[in-house]
Amino acid sequence: MSISSRGRLLAAVFSATVAAAHAAPASAETLSDAIAMAYDNNPVLQAQRATQRALDETYVQARSGWRPTLSLGASTAFIETRTPRESRSIGLRGIEDRAATAATLSFNQPLWTGGRVAAAVSAAHSDVMAGRENLRRVEAQVLAQVIQAYVDVRRDQEALRIRQENVSVLQRQLQESQARFEAGEITRTDVALSQARLANSQAQLQNAEAQLAISRAGYAAAVGQNPGALAPEPSLAYLMPATVDEAFSVAEANNPALRAQEFAERASRARVAGARAERLPQVSAQAQARYLDDNTLAGFERELFARETTVGLNVQVPLFNGGLTTSRIRQSIERNNTDRITIETQRRTVLQQVTQSWNQLLAARANIGSSAEQVRAARIATEGTRQEQQVGLRTTIDVLNAESELRAAELSQVFARRDEYVAASSVLAAMGRLEGKNLVPSVPQYDAKANFRRLRITWGWVPWEEPISIIDRTVALPPAPQPRDRATEPPIGPGLQPPPAVAPTAGPARAPAERRGLLDRFRRR
Repeated sequence: MSISSRGRLLAAVFSATVAAAHAAPASAETLSDAIAMAYDNNPVLQAQRATQRALDETYVQARSGWRPTLSLGASTAFIETRTPRESRSIGLRGIEDRAATAATLSFNQPLWTGGRVAAAVSAAHSDVMAGRENLRRVEAQVLAQVIQAYVDVRRDQEALRIRQENVSVLQRQLQESQARFEAGEITRTDVALSQARLANSQAQLQNAEAQLAISRAGYAAAVGQNPGALAPEPSLAYLMPATVDEAFSVAEANNPALRAQEFAERASRARVAGARAERLPQVSAQAQARYLDDNTLAGFERELFARETTVGLNVQVPLFNGGLTTSRIRQSIERNNTDRITIETQRRTVLQQVTQSWNQLLAARANIGSSAEQVRAARIATEGTRQEQQVGLRTTIDVLNAESELRAAELSQVFARRDEYVAASSVLAAMGRLEGKNLVPSVPQYDAKANFRRLRITWGWVPWEEPISIIDRTVALPPAPQPRDRATEPPIGPGLQPPPAVAPTAGPARAPAERRGLLDRFRRR
């Protein structure tokens, strides 16, 4: 990160930015803008995309087991031969020096691996598909972080406004109390009460400023820039399910963590087939060309050149390896059992996430209605208390308490709206719908399959690879499982745009029955 970028991020923690947040620019920053920027620039998401591209290479590496290998080797050596004196009488030379040079070109083409390579390719393909689901999971986490940071800033901006208004009201109340004390209408106790409430309100204002700075720093970390004037959050109703049962159904089919675990189980199942294939023979074709040059150094005499050419069929049959293959089979079977059992664990976790998020959503919606009524009643009570104080029916402490209850109600309403939006995004994340294609479809979407398709036929591919792969998959006991991709849910429009006003799909009045439905669903499972 450059110094200027770091400075922009650190600027979010200074209280001076609090005042800048209230300056209204020509156009407010929207949640769509924040998500689009994070979708393109968030380092966590970019790193996961790079990890997925690296995982794609394992598929190419697995398929290389069907491809030929060609190697060139060369060697040279200096040889000195010394003949004993007694042997020279028969015509042998005393010292003979020569250089031996050899060059070898070797070619090897696997014809049948007993299903070893087919199993490795299936496992690698399943790993790639599991990685794509992990990429979806990380994308949902990043977008949920952006949404939470966005609504946190808006919540804290509104809370700061309420605190500032409270300080202004209490300052006026203190001035009024001092004037009435000087006129002899109230005692010093009333003035002290006003001073204490004002001091407490000023402390709360400072805490609100600090909390806003913290939220702005979180926004800058998630999005990549400091927030300006943020527009109201757009509706998520077009993505929300009509019932909790629909949320469960979509989550079971589309949750990225659950789908990733299912692909992981497929990969370990393919590795079981690969371990069993270690008992089968392997067949390969080999060809080798070797060039030998033996030069006698004494007198620079050149001897004859030699060339060897070898073409053959190599068959390797494993007979005994001390139980290593059997142990590996048992190990891979147990690992597959672990992955298979973990699928159910992950399914229950998804159901728990949906249940928790859905009930938080219901509670937040109920709190919004309750807090709205509380704010309305508190305003009436505060105004009436002030008027009654003017005629001597209420004391200063009554007015201060009414003001405190009003601010608490307003803050409760702000927090309830924030909690409702975050809970809705949590429901979407658990369902697998919190994706860029659903939130910002106008932004070019990252295609995790594009790099995989590009690597399907690349450097090293040979035309006869396909028939060899078919033979290796079919002529094997047991045959390697075929990798199968699963389609994800198609994009849901229109994106983060205010939709037409519709009735809430799930209201607080339905909460008890829906909660009973959740328990029944868990019991059925």
